[in-house]
Amino acid sequence: MKRRTFVSGTAALAAAGFGSPAVAASIKPYSWDLNPPTDTRENFIAWGKARGEDSVFLGQRWDRFQALLKNKDVWGAATIRAFLLTPREEFASISAAIHKRAYEHAFLDIGYGVTMSGPHIQGRMTNVIDVKRGEKVLEIGTGSGVQSAYIANLTENAYTIEIIAPLAARTRALYDKLIDKGYTEYKHIKTKAADGYYGWEQAAPFDKIIVTCGIDHVPPPLLQQLKAGGLMVIPVGPPGAQRVLKVAKTQGADGSITTSREDIYGGKIVPFVPFTKLDGDKIAGTHNR
Repeated sequence: MKRRTFVSGTAALAAAGFGSPAVAASIKPYSWDLNPPTDTRENFIAWGKARGEDSVFLGQRWDRFQALLKNKDVWGAATIRAFLLTPREEFASISAAIHKRAYEHAFLDIGYGVTMSGPHIQGRMTNVIDVKRGEKVLEIGTGSGVQSAYIANLTENAYTIEIIAPLAARTRALYDKLIDKGYTEYKHIKTKAADGYYGWEQAAPFDKIIVTCGIDHVPPPLLQQLKAGGLMVIPVGPPGAQRVLKVAKTQGADGSITTSREDIYGGKIVPFVPFTKLDGDKIAGTHNR
């Protein structure tokens, strides 16, 4: 779906009962050479302020980054950079109730019955799939937009699908506002309002897939659209009791395809919103078997 087919950001936000996003003065435009300092809190805040960001949120971002490091939720240099360059506060700005809570270790209500996942789970899921620049990555469940915002700092080829059409419109409008503000990395994100169970066949195959809603099985269309040698991270299990799995797809010398699974939390249950499905143009139940 082309960007201009979405409704305007103002209309989408009004329909959701929220005010306009807190998108203010411009910042220094994005480049792959941007490298925020990771030595001290003071240097990071000074660097971000010089770029045009808010010092209060920069401090909160640094503090959460330190917690992610301690908890081993981020470890790769590229993923650390992506976290430090992603303004979670902008994606939480759709509601005054959660804007100031953007960096909390919590799932935040963004309306439409869905949540903005916490920075720890997003950091770990992103790090696990080990996105390389140039790879094609598909996200299922756009939601607030912050997960694809991380991915946009890792590759120029980010694709994301949201099943709730007005939420897809609202998030696309927010991406566009942030692009205008200077976060030009969000030009890397292609958006679509559809049932993510069936993936994005026209753009397939994908090097990596990240699923941000819970289901009791790995959707066959997504596995089919994952390249041989690719990785998928997906919450699998009964409602409210998923385990987050890394699924690796491998092709043998004889052409046979095999998959392996690894629990990225060692058995810990992590509840996610359900993987819903469309019946015509309406959401009706889930894709659980």
